[in-house]
Amino acid sequence: MITINVTTRDGDTSIIEADTGQSLMEALRNEDIEGIDAFCGGSCACATCHVYMDDGWLSKLKEQEEDECDLLDDSDVQQGNSRLSCQIHLTNALNNITVTIPPEE
Repeated sequence: MITINVTTRDGDTSIIEADTGQSLMEALRNEDIEGIDAFCGGSCACATCHVYMDDGWLSKLKEQEEDECDLLDDSDVQQGNSRLSCQIHLTNALNNITVTIPPEE
């Protein structure tokens, strides 16, 4: 199991657990985290699973592919630590990862 630290749009924090191998998006959606709509179901086509990664975790993630970059470029709330949670697959190396749900666009 992977522990994920989540800060919601309201500033509330929670800790959720997820299985390795699933995407961060699936873990957040399964816990009904507000702001993770995941309309495309994880196919990197909609950006409704946008999260801010804690800066300390960015180096542990695989590089963004062009599709993810393009979708995030269209976001009004994109930051340097923005990622699509559907593109982050949970491994033991990501245990205790910290994410924040961005404001609504």
